[in-house]
Amino acid sequence: MAGNSYGNLFKLTTFGESHGEALGGSIDGCPPGIALDFEAIQMEMERRKPGQSSIVTQRKEADEVQFLSGIFEGKTTGTPIGFIIPNTNQKSDDYAHIKDSYRPSHADYVYEKKYGIRDYRGGGRSSARETACRVVAGAIAKQVIANVKINAFVSSVGEIFIDKPYQDLDFSKIESNPVRCPDEATASKMEDYIKEIKKQGDTVGGTITCVIQNVPIGLGEPVFNKLHAELGKAMLSINAVKGFEFGSGFCGAKMRGSEHNDLYNADGTTKTNLSGGIQGGISNGMDIYFRIAFKPVATLIQKQEALTTSGEIIESQGKGRHDPCVVPRAVPIVEAMAALVLADFYLLNKIYQ
Repeated sequence: MAGNSYGNLFKLTTFGESHGEALGGSIDGCPPGIALDFEAIQMEMERRKPGQSSIVTQRKEADEVQFLSGIFEGKTTGTPIGFIIPNTNQKSDDYAHIKDSYRPSHADYVYEKKYGIRDYRGGGRSSARETACRVVAGAIAKQVIANVKINAFVSSVGEIFIDKPYQDLDFSKIESNPVRCPDEATASKMEDYIKEIKKQGDTVGGTITCVIQNVPIGLGEPVFNKLHAELGKAMLSINAVKGFEFGSGFCGAKMRGSEHNDLYNADGTTKTNLSGGIQGGISNGMDIYFRIAFKPVATLIQKQEALTTSGEIIESQGKGRHDPCVVPRAVPIVEAMAALVLADFYLLNKIYQ
């Protein structure tokens, strides 16, 4: 299977399945001499892990990272950083009923057609559990670009949206509720809605907004390696993501140029930021902000039709432990992937200096 690595100079390669012995990865290209904050790394894992609240899957995993290489006396050595995350709470029997069938809107069918074999236990490699490895690497990448501030938050669940611009939000409140929405009144509505959806055995989608501040001018390469293109690729590689927009996004398509242009101040900043902090594929020093759309989780705890390996249509029902809404747990994953992109471009930019 190809496609298990991301990045150029700061490169992550991951391995493992949802119900295997462990997940793990290797980070190549991390600069030497960085004193790692291991508590900060584990805290990022705590934000992503299952079982953290009543509105997420109740699979219980400690998600404790074990580093195997690339670190000596608490500092990076410049050699590959190897790590594993043991799986300790698999319940593979929950998936025995889909051994010979394909779940709607899952990767089951295409995996088997492409590879001729699939691990049906929790989706195997296609499971969102793989993203735990990204969070480890992203937590280290954040420490490589320590001056850059990355804050992602849930901006909508179903039809419930935050009706304020991000500048009016207090990012310190993101972790104050299980939905990870910094607007308390909206967060309460979202939480109630997710709980109601869960009672119905259904799922719901939503959006995450990410704001990146203190980004130096000059990150990104023109033409094919534009900064926003790489951010889009990174976000679209996350499970369940169906859309990505940065800056004015699709709303910008409704505007006139006289409305959309970001006029300059004398110091090079701009009066508005509809460009989303990126012009010509290169960071301009303003806040980078983007929004990602997540589809509803495909596994429903209610009956629906499924296709068998012999070509029959049968009635099937999801079992086990699943998220009724994936967006709260995806917040640290979005931040991690953003950090990986920026760390990569940060190191590339140093070559020019």
